Amino acid sequence: MNAELRRRAYLDAMQVTCWLPRSLLPFAAPSRPELLALDQALAEPDTAAAATDVPVASIAVAVDVSERPVPGEPPRPQPERVARPQPVAAPPVAEVAEAVARETPKAPPPRFALQLLRAGSCLLLVELPTGEPFQSRDPGYVLLKDILRAGGLPDRPQQVGDGEPIRWPLLHRGSLDQGAEAARDYVQGVLMAELEQMGCDCLWLVGGAALRFAGEVEDDACWRELDIDGIGRALALPGLEALMEEPASKAELWRMLKRSMPRWVMGS
Repeated sequence: MNAELRRRAYLDAMQVTCWLPRSLLPFAAPSRPELLALDQALAEPDTAAAATDVPVASIAVAVDVSERPVPGEPPRPQPERVARPQPVAAPPVAEVAEAVARETPKAPPPRFALQLLRAGSCLLLVELPTGEPFQSRDPGYVLLKDILRAGGLPDRPQQVGDGEPIRWPLLHRGSLDQGAEAARDYVQGVLMAELEQMGCDCLWLVGGAALRFAGEVEDDACWRELDIDGIGRALALPGLEALMEEPASKAELWRMLKRSMPRWVMGS
């Protein structure tokens, strides 16, 4: 009788209110026919349901029973439940790009000064070493006159227009785009306007700024002829200061002048 009471206590703890023993129990009441019919129907479950529902139900009952307190035992410590972090929606790509553009500092505008000169049938775009117009006794200007004389050109080049150098940036304040691309468009625009008005047999680009913003090449792309879209052929020469600091480059300069001299000698 004690075993029967213990079994009923276990079933009550598991909240099992309907059950049938597989064998006759001593001192048990007779089974009711409707419960026997229900037990027989449950004993032959559908194959698909047995393959899916039964394991899940068993796991659920096992978990439920393991978590329920057993009568007469102290309560078990429950493990802490850690909340799963909820996924955060990513911001749109356009907003990310705009934020990066605001945080990325803009590159400072390039700074240079170029002097546009005309010597005979040649047009010269020369980088000013000091940023100021040439003076008659400047070492760079004296060297430029020697180069023109060696090339068979007048050694007193004439200033184009009002004689003011081409300076960049144009403005020191404001929101106007004054980057490298805008500087290149401006310098090439000045050259195109002069070529349309007067023309020339050969264009000289002297110095790194003239090469970058008129010839669209790097500073070291010297001693060669360039084919500039919208402008034509041009000679790429190093700056006057570089020629003065490297006397050995004068031999390379002379070879280039002899190679290109027929352009303006035959034109004259």
